[in-house]
Amino acid sequence: MSENFQEDFISTVSHELRTPLTSIRGFSQTMLNSWDKLDDDSKKKFLKIIEEQSNRLIHLVENMLAVTKLQACHEKFLLKEVRPRPIIDTVVAIVNNQYKSRQFFVRQSKNLPSILVDEDKFQQVMTNLIENSAKYSFEDTTINIDLTIKGDFVSIKVSDNGYGIDEKDYKKIFEKFSRLDNPLTRHVQGNGLGLYITKNLVDKMNGKIFVTSKDNLTTFEVLFPVYSIERQAGSKCIQ
Repeated sequence: MSENFQEDFISTVSHELRTPLTSIRGFSQTMLNSWDKLDDDSKKKFLKIIEEQSNRLIHLVENMLAVTKLQACHEKFLLKEVRPRPIIDTVVAIVNNQYKSRQFFVRQSKNLPSILVDEDKFQQVMTNLIENSAKYSFEDTTINIDLTIKGDFVSIKVSDNGYGIDEKDYKKIFEKFSRLDNPLTRHVQGNGLGLYITKNLVDKMNGKIFVTSKDNLTTFEVLFPVYSIERQAGSKCIQ
C-alpha cells in the first residue's frame, strides 16, 4: 500500500467515521442526561438514530477491511461452477426485506448456463449492485434484474429508476470514496467504497462491469465467464 494511498485513505475514513460517532455520542448523552424528561416517542426516535448510525459504522468498517485486502492483494478467490439465479433470488429476498417499498422483478433466458466465479464474492457483487439500486431509486419503483447469455459470458443487468448518472461520471463512480451529488444521494448515507470494491471483485473474477444511464433509468451490467470444464481446469485460487 503506497504512502499516498495510506494518507488519503486515513484522511477520508477519519472524516467518514466522525459523523456517525458524533451522532451516537450526542444522542446517548442526551438520553443519559435527560432520561426522565424525555417521552417514549423521543426515546424510541433517539435509539433508532443510534441503531442506524451504528449500522453505518459497521458497514464502513466492513468496506474498509475489504479495500485494504484488495489493495494488499490478500483477498483469495476460489473459482468454481456457480448457478447465478439461486444466489440472486437470495440477495433479492434480503434486500427486499430492507426496502419494502421497492418491487423486484427477476427474468432469465432459457437454459442459462452456470458461471465460473468465486461464490461468496459473486454474492457480494450482486448484493452491492441490487442494494445500491434499491437505495438510490425512487420510492414505489421496480428494480429489474435480467440474466441473459452474451457470447462466452452471462450478462446480469440491474436496472432502476432514480436521478440517473451523467455520462461524464460513469468512470468516476467506480473510484474510491466517490459520491455523486444529487437530491437523492444527499439524503442517503454512503461512503463511496461499494462500487470500487464491486469493480475490483468483478475484474479479479475475469468479468466486466458497465453502467449506462438515460432518462432516469440506470443500468449496471456485469459479465461473468460461462462455466466450462476447460475453464475450470485452467482456473486457480487467485490471491
